[in-house]
Amino acid sequence: MPFPEDVTGDEIDKDVRQELQSLPKTLAEDVAKNLVMVARLIDEEPERAYGYSRVALRLASRVAAVREAAGFAAYANQKYSEALAEFRAARRMTGSVELWPVMADCERGLGRPEKALDMAGAPEVHKLDKAGQVEMRLVAAGARRDMGQLDAAIVTLQSPELASNSVQPWTARLRYAYADALLAAGRESEAREWFAKAVEADRDGSTDASDRLAELDGVEFVDALDENENESGSENNEDEGGNEDRRDDSAASADATAAQDDDKD
Repeated sequence: MPFPEDVTGDEIDKDVRQELQSLPKTLAEDVAKNLVMVARLIDEEPERAYGYSRVALRLASRVAAVREAAGFAAYANQKYSEALAEFRAARRMTGSVELWPVMADCERGLGRPEKALDMAGAPEVHKLDKAGQVEMRLVAAGARRDMGQLDAAIVTLQSPELASNSVQPWTARLRYAYADALLAAGRESEAREWFAKAVEADRDGSTDASDRLAELDGVEFVDALDENENESGSENNEDEGGNEDRRDDSAASADATAAQDDDKD
């Protein structure tokens, strides 16, 4: 697959570059470029990212970073079985528990929320850092909702991290998930409060909390482009109507002139 001219492979993280040192230099450079493209495309063009991940996987399947990248590319394309297999492989290679929450979410994607809940209660969760533990809580709450246990999902999300006033990278998503669960349970006023709190914490626009809040408040957004097109259309119609009136007036004048000529005859 082709690479843009600005992709050199040097853009990858230092840790990944160290992993690739086990490969021949030319091969390592090719793998690095493919990994750069996966990272660049995974949010906006996940299908293309998946294609680059498969190339990297074919070139260096024994590199943990490659298996992890392939897992995330598959996950972004909702290929949960494939993603889970890649994450498991990466975990065997590194011994790290970092991928535990996303592995549990793959179980949800495969229609196995009970398995995700089992993973949420496993000893591996205690080895996660704070961000990983919050992510695991989000996955567990999602699994509860998958099973129709709305109240349990709400309780799962209630935590010191949710109650904290400090804003962390996970704060907006945690508050958003809590608001969404409250709304699903019919607790609209509380949901509105937490959507507003999510908006306060969402500094990079990672959620659509502002849209959800506006929806609850009955605010409708009008696309300015559509509005301009409508106005332009109205003006055109008015012009056409005016031209028709002028054409009608000309026709009436012609008829009157013809009548006068008849009278003279």
